[in-house]
Amino acid sequence: MARILVADDEEGVRSFIAEALEVEGHAVSTAADGDEAARVLAKQGVDLLVTDLRMPGMDGLTLLRKVREEQPDVEVIVLTAVGSVESAVAAMKAGAFEYLLKPVGSPAELRLTVSRALERRALLNFKAEARQSTSEVVLSWGAPAMAPVVEALRKVAHTQATVLLVGESGTGKEVAARALHQWSDRADGPFVAVNCAALTETLLESELFGHEKGAFTGAVAQRRGRIELAQGGTFFLDEVGELKAELQAKLLRVLQERRFERVGGTRTLEADVRWVAATNRDLRAMMARGEFREDLYHRLAVFPIRLPALRERREDLRPLAELLLRRIGEELGRPGLRLSPEASERLEGFPWPGNVRELRNALERAAILADGPEVDARHLWLDPTSAPASAATPAQGARLPDTTLEELERIAIEQAIADEGGNRKRAAQRLGIGLRTLYDKLRRYGMQ
Repeated sequence: MARILVADDEEGVRSFIAEALEVEGHAVSTAADGDEAARVLAKQGVDLLVTDLRMPGMDGLTLLRKVREEQPDVEVIVLTAVGSVESAVAAMKAGAFEYLLKPVGSPAELRLTVSRALERRALLNFKAEARQSTSEVVLSWGAPAMAPVVEALRKVAHTQATVLLVGESGTGKEVAARALHQWSDRADGPFVAVNCAALTETLLESELFGHEKGAFTGAVAQRRGRIELAQGGTFFLDEVGELKAELQAKLLRVLQERRFERVGGTRTLEADVRWVAATNRDLRAMMARGEFREDLYHRLAVFPIRLPALRERREDLRPLAELLLRRIGEELGRPGLRLSPEASERLEGFPWPGNVRELRNALERAAILADGPEVDARHLWLDPTSAPASAATPAQGARLPDTTLEELERIAIEQAIADEGGNRKRAAQRLGIGLRTLYDKLRRYGMQ
């Protein structure tokens, strides 16, 4: 979740942008002109400014220059009407990340541009954060099943070998990729990740390789791709099994030649990145069905590493749960959350088919339901269809709540709104959902 300020003198535009971004979980503030935006920026820090160029009083270009001078780590996206591209070019020269033509084509286009801007901000801050950090990525707390994984990652880290991480969904493949990057000789460079399952084939190609101005409808300016942004660092290709055949062929060429061209371009660029890929699919079975190229597989699987499921590393479960709960407490503004002995016992008796992701979701629900600093077994809702019979026995303190999941959700919403004094925007942030999602749930449960 990022803190975003939207400055535009048209109320309809402000509302459209705010709603589109709040759905993604961002905290959005608005300003009706440049002067109000400057006052907001002076009082509170933001990660991203989205501003119109033409506004009464202080215009967007003046506001941009002020931000660049006073808060250089804030990314800026400018909005400009069709026919004012010259002003947008001036804004780009003054340090704007990107410009969008008004009216904005769609919420998806806006969200994608915002996502790229926030990623750019993270890349620019990477070196400073890496140097300030004194803690190392922790992959295990002593589980025997993880020992060979950690050893393999540490050994391969100091080479340039391409690594393929395989394992069930939620086993921490991106965490392992980040550890590999941190332990490598490229640790001072950027770590850039792309989820192949999250974008359409057309968008994914542009995201990977970038595009030139005029390459396709809507390509109003040159854009650097993720591979280009990862120069000197590590490029993590998640869910690589979701790549379509055409993109598989293009990726193979980049891996073989270490070169690529932007979409619509002719200039060849170097791909100076360390490649790490991940998948939860059986790529060998996909190869047998003709769904995944054999030559690409062998390029990616130079050094394959399997990450064990959470049920295979029981020794890690309690310390991992405690770490996740501490982070959840900080996100909810309730530091110091802890597990009761009964809750820890119940967590250890569950098979966790969804692995770490399922564990985190269960802890977040429990943290919302807990009134005090201690999360007890009664606050945990675990899916009975996937739990072993022994995990639900009273002797192990794992009796499921008598309420349904919908009732638990309603209770959580009521509690969050009450805790935030009726402020639904802050309640949505507390619950970790978008404002629109909260309103949908309020309507569903008749709580309006």
